[in-house]
Amino acid sequence: MAKSIQSSEFRVQNSKKTTKSSKSTSMAELMASQNTSFVTLHKGDILEGKITKLTSGEILVDINAKAEAVVLEKDKKILRNILDSFKVGDTVSIQILNSESDLGHPVVSLRRFLNNRLWSKITQLQKDKTVVNATVNEIIKGGLLVTTDDGISGFLPNSQISFAASNDESPTGGTHMKAIILEADRNTGKIIFSQSQSVTSEDFMKSTKRLKVGERIKTTVTNVTPYGLFVSVPIEESSIDGFIHISEISWGKVMDIASEYSSGDTVEAQIAGFDQEARRVNLSVKKLMTDPFEEKMKNYPVDKKVTGKVREMRPIGISVDIGDGIEALIKKEKIPPTMSLAVGDSIDAVVSDVDVKRRRVILTPILKEKPLTYR
Repeated sequence: MAKSIQSSEFRVQNSKKTTKSSKSTSMAELMASQNTSFVTLHKGDILEGKITKLTSGEILVDINAKAEAVVLEKDKKILRNILDSFKVGDTVSIQILNSESDLGHPVVSLRRFLNNRLWSKITQLQKDKTVVNATVNEIIKGGLLVTTDDGISGFLPNSQISFAASNDESPTGGTHMKAIILEADRNTGKIIFSQSQSVTSEDFMKSTKRLKVGERIKTTVTNVTPYGLFVSVPIEESSIDGFIHISEISWGKVMDIASEYSSGDTVEAQIAGFDQEARRVNLSVKKLMTDPFEEKMKNYPVDKKVTGKVREMRPIGISVDIGDGIEALIKKEKIPPTMSLAVGDSIDAVVSDVDVKRRRVILTPILKEKPLTYR
């Protein structure tokens, strides 16, 4: 019985030696065939790895660590983006959040990788002026907050809205439209969209082919801004965007456009030109009216004597109020050094010229004595 035990023990020991030798040989071959060294992980490290599992419950990435890394993402929107954007076997860049969890797995994030990839796409879309589908999230002062089908969010200014392109007189939350990325700044995260420029130059030229500068046309106000009116210009069965700048609304000074115009108003205007870059027609309302300045100038022929009051002292000369809402100017070189004037002073002058472009009368002061330095 004792011998049997010894023999058994001997066989066991002998067996262990054989097994040890076999394991040693197998490990050597394994180490020779592949690198088994693991990376040392630190919080914040950026590493590359391959996705080995991709489900809504668990995402694993092989980063050559002792255990596969677990992607931590609590934001459901970003998680859905990951599931829709990747597949098992894809190489991704991850950032270490925790070198080892309680279960022994590194905890990592894909947000940095997603952000880099997103901005790379944004840059390319902007460069190529690619037309994208966008949805209005919210209407705010000055424009719309929109998001594309790819999850790119940004601002679409009122000046870049094309009501003609969307056939929507007043976009609301949920409105779908086509747009391009006009500006993109990664440092500030600022993205500006344009709906009007999603219309190609060729389409714009084709649409405006039958329109002529100087043509009288009825338009519909689509948006009122402090600097002008955005309107819809009818073209056969469709329409195209138009714009009436505040300076083209009236010959007089317009103080508050919103008090005079509202969305939906019909406005008759004259075609002033075509803005190929903005893809819209420039229009003028005042050119359909008689210029009151021209009528008033009939009362101020050259050499006519007038009396006015000094309104303002300017670097170029003295601004004089001669009534009738007309601006008059005495140029600096026509004021003798012996003449002393202040705002509110009365002055006698004679009309020497009319500046039609600047819409003002040029005066020369009437002097009691002609000074030696007078020119």
